[in-house]
Amino acid sequence: MDEYEEYKLVGLVKSRFMDAETGRRPDEERWLKAYKNYRGIYDSTTQYRDNERSKVFIKITKTKVLAAYGQIVDILFSQNKFPITVESTPVPEGIAEFAHLSQQPQQPEQEESPYGFPGDGKELPPGATEATLLAGLSNKYEGANLEEGVAKAPNAPQIAPARESARYMEKCIQDQLLDTNAVTIMRHSLFECSLLGTGVVKGPFNYSKTVHNWAVPEEGSPEGEKQYEPYEKTVPRLSSVSCWDFYPDPSATSISDCEYVIERHRFNREQLRDLLNRPLFDEDAIKRVLDEGPNYQERYFESTLYNNEKDTNNEKNRYEVLEYWGIMDTALAREAGLEISEDSGRSVQVNVWVCGEEVLRIVSNPFLPTRLPYYSFPFELNPYQIFGVGVAENMEDSQLLMNGHVRMAIDNLALAGNLVFDIDETQLVPGQSYDVFPGKVFRRQSGVTGTAINGIKFPNTAGENIQMYDKARQLADEQTGIPSIMHGQTGVTGTGRTAAGLSMLMSSAGLSIKTVIKNIDDFLLKPLGESYFQWNMQFNSNMPEIHGDLEIKPRGTSAVVQKEVRSQRLTTLLQTISNPMLAPFIKIPNLIKELAISQDIDPDLLVNDVNDAAIFADILRGINAQPTGQEPSPAGQQPPAMGAAGGVPQTVGPNDAAATGGGGIGVGDAPIAGEAGFAGNIGEPQGIG
Repeated sequence: MDEYEEYKLVGLVKSRFMDAETGRRPDEERWLKAYKNYRGIYDSTTQYRDNERSKVFIKITKTKVLAAYGQIVDILFSQNKFPITVESTPVPEGIAEFAHLSQQPQQPEQEESPYGFPGDGKELPPGATEATLLAGLSNKYEGANLEEGVAKAPNAPQIAPARESARYMEKCIQDQLLDTNAVTIMRHSLFECSLLGTGVVKGPFNYSKTVHNWAVPEEGSPEGEKQYEPYEKTVPRLSSVSCWDFYPDPSATSISDCEYVIERHRFNREQLRDLLNRPLFDEDAIKRVLDEGPNYQERYFESTLYNNEKDTNNEKNRYEVLEYWGIMDTALAREAGLEISEDSGRSVQVNVWVCGEEVLRIVSNPFLPTRLPYYSFPFELNPYQIFGVGVAENMEDSQLLMNGHVRMAIDNLALAGNLVFDIDETQLVPGQSYDVFPGKVFRRQSGVTGTAINGIKFPNTAGENIQMYDKARQLADEQTGIPSIMHGQTGVTGTGRTAAGLSMLMSSAGLSIKTVIKNIDDFLLKPLGESYFQWNMQFNSNMPEIHGDLEIKPRGTSAVVQKEVRSQRLTTLLQTISNPMLAPFIKIPNLIKELAISQDIDPDLLVNDVNDAAIFADILRGINAQPTGQEPSPAGQQPPAMGAAGGVPQTVGPNDAAATGGGGIGVGDAPIAGEAGFAGNIGEPQGIG
């Protein structure tokens, strides 16, 4: 690109940056005031009386912000996994919802198994040959005689390709988030969301991660010696963006409404050099910027943020780099050197990096479908602008009241705890000091004894000020929706004096954060999960089994309900299966999974699916039915039952209507998937895997 085109491109980015900076100025003032209240710093506009001595700052804002932040983190990440799930759509497109074997393949003769049934029970039925039927799962089920639809026979093997794709996709996303330490990255954004009212997350971007690999020793190498052979792996990665560095389109009310977003970077020389290791950056432009020297211009709020009010050289050795994501005229993009097709329209999505008067990078937006890689989520939604309202701003007035009344109380206590002296100078010898201390001697020249110096004691009014302080603190509880009991306040009366009452108060207080979690679900978790889904569909070609018509569902809001209450309700529902009239209507595998989640248990680690459950039930039935020392039963035969004298209940057949559960759900007998008594097989077909 020539100098004129580069000048136009730099001018466009800087012009839009100035518009965003001007439009954001009122929000900066709100954030600065919130930050000062959090840190306990008096604003320059705070009015003091000349006779005020105390300058104490009661940092209740900090207590409330940390309580909200801790509650959000506990709700979202208490299960040590990202609160995102992947499910198949109600009517999946391009992939079968169910598929089954058109005919049972003949099984080769097998030797007698110690488990009491052929094989180990873990073989998967062979898969489909049509990619349109099974999407990415076709490789797994290659060579099978599969037909789309629900199995006709009760014991016919069948799979749910859409569900399997969803399960693989969810595990893939969770693994990617774990590999890139996404939870730790998000905590910074969640903190700013609590304090300033808005959190910002960026990504996912391609990130080259080094995998530490130890290869098997080659022949001839010393015994026990392994070869260290690391390799690079491309994974999606997130980053946290501070609100102070985030400049969105000033006319937008949400990220989806933005024409552009600009992120301001504050780089030192080494960070700027590191850009040379990233793809598609202009090496010559970066070197010219380094030769020209630092160009950083400090903003008015940064002296407070960085605690350098006395340091005027904060911009020393710093470079201001603007990262632009948004639309650009197609003609200007072509002039800048981008290859754009003729049917692209009048504007295109681009990514431009600018430092000073140099364009460090310009590329087309690489994401499909096109999207801005930023997620802005509010603590409290402001429907008229992109930035939300935080805890500190909500309790700004009450913080001011608390500070004022505490200062008055302290000044009054200092006055009431000491004497104020009334001195008649005409009765004292001139020229002597009026300082008072033990053993002090005043020289008096005339008058009656005791009339020259009189001590005056002022009344103690600190109690009234403390009462007003308590009222202001109660007001802060109401303004923020975060009761003081949530952050350890003692002396709770009334209902909170009993264990049950305290649990009730804590449960009610926990629901106050539900709206915040819902905002995080809608503005962060769901679009972020969809971006990870699209990233894997676009870049992850090594796992075709994850492809399918899938839906991202955030689980943040579901965790708001107190775990104890939710677990109790699920346990009560689980007991419903003892009723033979209701059992067929219960999706037992889903119920067990939700029960595990309510108790902070990872269902993928401890809970079997329907087919594995049937396998293990068959194993346990065989073990329980065998007396000690008895040989295993032949494969395919029911183990002999034991009577009550043996300590094991009598086995009930699957079709024994007299059994306690009916339909094979009796004591001592676990039904097998596909049998008439298996509740998970009624209402919807079960899948394999």
